[in-house]
Amino acid sequence: MNRRTVFLLLLTLLASPAALPAHEGGEERLPVIGPAPPFTLTSQDNKPVSLGDFHGKVVALTFIYTGCPDICPLLTQKMVDVQDDLGALFGPNIAFVSISLDPEHDTPEVLKDYAQFWGAKPGGWSFLTGSLEAVRDVTRRYGVFFSKKEDGSVEHSQLTTLIDADGQMRVQYLGARFDPEEFRRDLMSLVDKE
Repeated sequence: MNRRTVFLLLLTLLASPAALPAHEGGEERLPVIGPAPPFTLTSQDNKPVSLGDFHGKVVALTFIYTGCPDICPLLTQKMVDVQDDLGALFGPNIAFVSISLDPEHDTPEVLKDYAQFWGAKPGGWSFLTGSLEAVRDVTRRYGVFFSKKEDGSVEHSQLTTLIDADGQMRVQYLGARFDPEEFRRDLMSLVDKE
C-alpha cells in the first residue's frame, strides 16, 4: 500500500464507529454503539433490500467482493460455518448481509452465483450491490474504506457489524481473523436478549 492509501485507511478507521472501544468478549452485555445507518441496495435476486427489511432480526453486515483473492473468501467461509451452526435461528431470527465493494462487476447474477458457490442459505443471507455512489455512501457511513486499483482488484478494509433486532449497532469486528465461536456467541446473545 502506498502512504496515501495507508493514511486514508487510518483516517477512515479513526473517524468511523469502529474507532470506539473494542469488544472484549465474555459474558457481559454488548454495548450499544448507536443506530445502524439505513441503506437500500439491490439483492442477488435483483430486488430492492433495505436495512429496515431486517427489523426484528439480528443482522451481521459485512463488505466483500467476489473477485477478492484472500480476505473475503476467508470471511465468507467463517460466516458459512457460523450460518450452519445457527440451525433454525438462521433466517427467521438472524440474517447475514454482504455488500459488494465492486458493484461495477458484482451484478445480482454474479452475486447469486457467488452465494450458491459458498452454500449461503438464501432465506437468511442477502448479497447486495448498487450504484458505485450508493455503495460508497454505505461504506462511508459504516466506516469501511475501499478503492479500486488499475488491475481491477479492490483495496479495502474489512469490517463486520452486528446490528440488533432494534437496528442498533452493537459490535464491530475489524478484519476476518475474528473468532467464529465468539461471533456465534455474540449473535446468540443478541437473539437471547429479546
